[in-house]
Amino acid sequence: MHLLQLAGHHGSLGSPSSPPRGEVGPLAQRAGRVGRNGLQLSADRCVQGRVMQGVDGLFERMVHEHKDRVFAASLAMTGNRHDAEDVAQDTFIRAYRALATYSPERIRDLKERAWLHRITVNVVRNRVRGVKPRLVELNGSESDHSPGPEAKAMEHMQIDELATRVADLPIRYREAVVLRHVRDLSYAEVADALGQPVGTVKANVHRGLKLLRGDDHDRVDD
Repeated sequence: MHLLQLAGHHGSLGSPSSPPRGEVGPLAQRAGRVGRNGLQLSADRCVQGRVMQGVDGLFERMVHEHKDRVFAASLAMTGNRHDAEDVAQDTFIRAYRALATYSPERIRDLKERAWLHRITVNVVRNRVRGVKPRLVELNGSESDHSPGPEAKAMEHMQIDELATRVADLPIRYREAVVLRHVRDLSYAEVADALGQPVGTVKANVHRGLKLLRGDDHDRVDD
């Protein structure tokens, strides 16, 4: 017999514990609370399920759009495909876990490319700090304007020579140069990815390029 029915039946027996007419007995109250809590739990689960479906869809789209960029950045900073694959996989695992905790407002305002590169940089720092990269591509392209003197200077260097010199760069210059001139991020995006002021990023890119060209012989350690 249902709890509510049972409560009603006991009330009709006229037992000493029966509540006055118009009042709900304690058993019925408990049943009501259980029912409401059950409905609330069910509703919460439905909402959570819809949220996770949205996160799953967003994540699938994010992987599809950014996997090549994340792998390329990982390869440029680690120097070998095995490490790059591990870094890229770890990057997306961390991204998914983070998305699952974000509010809809935070997800809406997310700058995906810079956010993923920030995760990638952190993974590289944690897993393969000190490993010297071998650049696969360094074209110095500019996304928003014609190539400046820095990019033109890089275009005139042989890729093998660039790879050797980038491998010797202190990590703070390496990260800035790779994100700016390999991944073609804007200075603002690089700053966001590295968690640094734009001015610091510009200075590190400038110094890194001077080191690449051999114009600055005062080497600075990591």
